[in-house]
Amino acid sequence: MLHSSGERDLRTLPKAHLHLHFTGSMRPSTLLELADKYGVHLPDALSGGEPPKLRATDERGWFRFQRLYDIARSCLREPEDIQRLVREAAQEDVRDGSRWLEIQVDPTSYAPRLGGLTPALEIILDAVETASRDTGLGMRVVVAANRMKHPLDARTLARLAVRYKDRGIVGFGLSNDERRGFARDFDRAFTIAREGGLLAAPHGGELSGPGSVRDCLDDLRASRIGHGVRAAEDHWLLARLAERRVTCEVCPASNVALGVYDKPEDVPVRTLWEAGVPMALGADDPLLFGSRLAAQYELVRRAHGFSDAELAELARQSVRGASMPQHVRDEILADIDTWLAAEPAQR
Repeated sequence: MLHSSGERDLRTLPKAHLHLHFTGSMRPSTLLELADKYGVHLPDALSGGEPPKLRATDERGWFRFQRLYDIARSCLREPEDIQRLVREAAQEDVRDGSRWLEIQVDPTSYAPRLGGLTPALEIILDAVETASRDTGLGMRVVVAANRMKHPLDARTLARLAVRYKDRGIVGFGLSNDERRGFARDFDRAFTIAREGGLLAAPHGGELSGPGSVRDCLDDLRASRIGHGVRAAEDHWLLARLAERRVTCEVCPASNVALGVYDKPEDVPVRTLWEAGVPMALGADDPLLFGSRLAAQYELVRRAHGFSDAELAELARQSVRGASMPQHVRDEILADIDTWLAAEPAQR
């Protein structure tokens, strides 16, 4: 339930979605159909109809999470599978009130089945362009390097992302287990991306502590941080994020599902809010965590007591943190004001 008596419907709150991974955006029903189509055996954790039980705070747990993700990704084999995934992700976002989606993808993961790195990226960008046109959702792409691979691979990917900037790529990220390696190893790739006009949006401050966030700021010159919640453990770092207006892409359900925090009330949303750190709530991987965008706002409403006015400001922060044209930003911000001005639902 996303609203009750005296509360506005969070599905109609206009918002931007800045932290959604490509395969992780898939509908569970679509995964089942594609697995059947290609004869892929799904473990019970992916075929039982409920989100898998996950805890990634140790190496074994993270390996299991990655294994499930890789199995799901192996079911995306043809261009039409990519088109379906993107179309359905857009439809789900529209249903949840999203007006703008920046979906994150590492095209090297799909390249072997789609004819190579460049053809894979072109297929993904074509799918995004089509889905955006058909659904009316503004859609762009953040190309993410894999932290577990060699930094030279990240440089190749950064150059490719810059080359296709005019096709809808707006950012460059760094994903996978932040406990492995150093952010500074990828500084050259991020320099290539930034000099090419892309925003820097690496993951940090989820499985590792505030030092991981500092590394993203100092070594990669991040303008957005994927997650960033562990910055709450360092008040000086919070002040720095607030002063620089670095948006943290906070994914509350994901944080709990992966064991970063034991329960929704422990996710430090209120701490970041009171420190003035901009936030953009995100669903991360709905396929594995079981909830999409509007549910993140509902979680913050229920677990942290955010009022409708505060939730509207969170939506504004997501819009301000997005890489969208100014006229689109102005329109969405005005619609957020309209949502807040409307009378809340009554029984």
